[in-house]
Amino acid sequence: MKKSDIVDSVAAATGLTKLETEAVVDGLLVTIVAALERGEAVDFRGFGSFRVKQRAPRMARNPKSGESVPVPEQHVPVFVVARGVRRKIDDAFRTRALLEDL
Repeated sequence: MKKSDIVDSVAAATGLTKLETEAVVDGLLVTIVAALERGEAVDFRGFGSFRVKQRAPRMARNPKSGESVPVPEQHVPVFVVARGVRRKIDDAFRTRALLEDL
């Protein structure tokens, strides 16, 4: 699913125009990124949470030359899905697999 698909779906469900809905979706994404840049967590109850995780510096190996290469500390965004969403998705795929076996 692409952003345009989400905009179409939300616009149809809310009665907003696609232009208005796209502005809302863009605003939501910008707000999430800005919060993560400040080091804040973004929680959507019942859906999941975005956080920034710190990766320690480490030594890696260049596969072509075999040379050790230092990799600096990194801060990466992570998403942790809520338990209820994870269960719904798992149940949907299990049900689909059972129906395909019939």
